[in-house]
Amino acid sequence: MAHATGKYSYALCDYCGQRYPYQTLKKNWKGFMVCPEDYEPKEPQLDPLKYRGDAIALQNPRPDRTEPMTVIVDNMGGDTPFVTVTGSMQPAPAAVSVEGVGTIGTVTVVIS
Repeated sequence: MAHATGKYSYALCDYCGQRYPYQTLKKNWKGFMVCPEDYEPKEPQLDPLKYRGDAIALQNPRPDRTEPMTVIVDNMGGDTPFVTVTGSMQPAPAAVSVEGVGTIGTVTVVIS
């Protein structure tokens, strides 16, 4: 169906009621035909957020590995600044040197 162009027509603004040429009116986001002075674009805050949804599962899940905890405790100037004093571990004083000989045990390495 063909419509007229309206180049000689006039229309009233739905907000202010003033008479304007038909082609100068614009349709706002609420559907009203308004003049250029009353036209306002839709605020972005009025649009709902795009919600994607929560992820359900991973494609190739890998469970966490439980690594054995290794604690180095030696009194031969190794990797720890602690010394055994009356059965408890205390920080070693800076000027004290501790000497001793002993064995810790065996080490097993497993590669899988």
